[in-house]
Amino acid sequence: MTATLVPPPTTPAPAKHPVAPQKVPFAYRLSRFDVKASPYLYVAPFFLLFGLVGLFPLGYTFVVSLNDWNLLTGPAGFVGLDNYIAELNDPFFWNSLLNTVSIFVLSSIPQLVVAVLIAVVLDQNIRGKTFWRMSVLIPYVVTPVAVTLIFSTAFDEQYGLINNLLNFFHLDPVMWKTETFPSHVAIATMVNWRWTGYNALILLAAMQAVPRDIYESAALDGAGAVRRFFSMTLPTIRPTMIFVIITATVGGLQIFTEPKLFNPTTATPGGPQRQYQTTVLYLWDLAFNRQNFGKASAVAWLLFLIIVAFGVINFLISRRIASTEARSSKRATSRRLAAYNQQKTAQPADAPVATVAATEEERP
Repeated sequence: MTATLVPPPTTPAPAKHPVAPQKVPFAYRLSRFDVKASPYLYVAPFFLLFGLVGLFPLGYTFVVSLNDWNLLTGPAGFVGLDNYIAELNDPFFWNSLLNTVSIFVLSSIPQLVVAVLIAVVLDQNIRGKTFWRMSVLIPYVVTPVAVTLIFSTAFDEQYGLINNLLNFFHLDPVMWKTETFPSHVAIATMVNWRWTGYNALILLAAMQAVPRDIYESAALDGAGAVRRFFSMTLPTIRPTMIFVIITATVGGLQIFTEPKLFNPTTATPGGPQRQYQTTVLYLWDLAFNRQNFGKASAVAWLLFLIIVAFGVINFLISRRIASTEARSSKRATSRRLAAYNQQKTAQPADAPVATVAATEEERP
């Protein structure tokens, strides 16, 4: 007799009641919105002001450079790239560019070298270091007009202090405002006097951030002050050095006040033979003396592209130096590890055991 198994009846599952979604409190939503949106709101004023006083004038200047634009009568017609072609063929533009580069080289390189040296001295434990750190900033506080007038009087060709000192030592006077190279040296001296202390304080702040334990460890290993400076200080403050170099480049290529007021008696801006007329001074002459805003705007855009090119070159050189030093450090580390592994392999494996056995035999 066979029995059939009948499955027990299945009871239906109770119906699930839908759960009502919980309402997110307004304070929580406001907090999340604040976390996500507040950073953009904080930085928005900068970008608004930058667009208002930076990007808009830059774009408007480009529009002006494409037109025949007079200061009094306004635009006279679209000329395209004719203003750029005319300026690239103008010898006065190339003369101003060469003067700008010459003054920039004479001012930036000594300025950075002296700023680094001053920062190193102020980084030491000297007496009255706060006084000396504040004193190097005094030339930066003085207005550029006052600095230019003082140095213009000192470099006067007939009654200036510099030529009087040269006469005292029976040396020939220098034509500071007539010859090209002496005028560049005089203007670069003004720039160096004003900006060296400012750059020195920036570099000093970077040197203060270097941990002192590194210097103490290097001194214990026998590294001298010069070795510590070139092997530890300079690589550590490299980002600050790049910042100082780029700002010095931008400021040096935009120099205007010093050459403008260096010789106020001359009718031609930049000297009677334009021997120290910089690009910005040439731009100013085009715009306000010749009233040709179209060509002046073209010169402004050419100078902008030149500054960008200098900045890119500085960045590439700095990155190349950093990558070269990183590869050198990696190779040095690999050599040290290889030497350590070779020394460890050459050492006999039973040397510690033999040493212990000899010690046990010598023990009474």
